[in-house]
Amino acid sequence: MTRFALTVVRHGETRLNKEKIIQGQGVDAPISETGLKQAAAAGLFLNNVKFTHIFSSDLTRTKQTVHGILEKNKFCRDMTVKYDSRLRERKYGVAESRALSELRAMAKAAGEECPAFTPPGGETLDQVKMRGKDFFEFLCQLILKEAGQKEQFSPGTPSNCLETSLAEIFPLGKNYASKFNSDSGTPELVASVLVVSHGAYMKSLFNYFLTDLKCSLPATVSESELMSVSPNTGISLFIINFEKGMEAKPTIQCVCMNLHDHLSGVTETH
Repeated sequence: MTRFALTVVRHGETRLNKEKIIQGQGVDAPISETGLKQAAAAGLFLNNVKFTHIFSSDLTRTKQTVHGILEKNKFCRDMTVKYDSRLRERKYGVAESRALSELRAMAKAAGEECPAFTPPGGETLDQVKMRGKDFFEFLCQLILKEAGQKEQFSPGTPSNCLETSLAEIFPLGKNYASKFNSDSGTPELVASVLVVSHGAYMKSLFNYFLTDLKCSLPATVSESELMSVSPNTGISLFIINFEKGMEAKPTIQCVCMNLHDHLSGVTETH
């Protein structure tokens, strides 16, 4: 069995997030002062986590956020970030740069509701899901290939440190703790991946995990959390298990979804 951890973080707040203006892919706004503070807070929260791979959407708001997170990390400060256009936000076509209320009005006029409504020039939910599926399958193939080559990710450091660094900060609970115990017979993590992306995209990706891959959820995650978009710099952690390489679908365990405890000390900058 091959296991790896996937930590997914939404970008920090932009001024347009606050004003409820749709950015999508066409409006490439930077993060605000508040967003910079959120990224730093997420970085401090994750500062002891040893990541082996780092991916980010190639839009400005995610680039700035991943940089803010890595600045605070003890182990990954100088790691190379791979920017991937498959991690971009959903494309909203003619609705980009318009208020969210306008998108809702467009949907209503078409006899539909958000988020199922696709504005002219925008991506359908299925298209966003296929981008997420494509990225996830690429990631799984990459990790399995590297694990097959038995590459040593952290020279001089046993890989169980990947587990320990996650177990120190995430709400793993008693049932989960046993899986992080090397005596339990569960193999150690071969990789710990950080992905920084966008709200609607992450919601689509998580829905794919739940619906198609039958991801198991902790009891603490409510249905409303599943339906909601992650707050800015919300953090979600999944453990991906492969029993027999890529032939079988992976089993996915959600440890936490849209965690935002790290934001309690962040004050808004007006």
